[in-house]
Amino acid sequence: MAGRIKRSSEKDAITIISVHEQLRGLLARLAGTKAMEDQVLAYTWLGERLKLLSKFSHLPFDREAANRFLTLRKQGIRIGTMDLKIACIVMAHDAVLLTRNTVDFEKVPGLKFEDWLE
Repeated sequence: MAGRIKRSSEKDAITIISVHEQLRGLLARLAGTKAMEDQVLAYTWLGERLKLLSKFSHLPFDREAANRFLTLRKQGIRIGTMDLKIACIVMAHDAVLLTRNTVDFEKVPGLKFEDWLE
């Protein structure tokens, strides 16, 4: 791990949206795999990712995050749907988002974020 994450003394957490995105990609790769050797590799990656994700607390997309999402969409905040859901979860938990995507997340009013590489 790099930068801020490595130095953090706080409990690390991940949003359920981030979990969804990571697993969706791996499951899509697995679904499109025909060769047995590729399936073995894809299942290995899936197992490793599940092990890694289990080390984090998972922040939910709950009613508060959903309400924030709807409010920000009505205000015309235009970033990707999944990124906006992540931002809303982070705000609902009064947390700091660690990201490399500062360009999009700076569009979200009230979101506390830092570049995770610094």
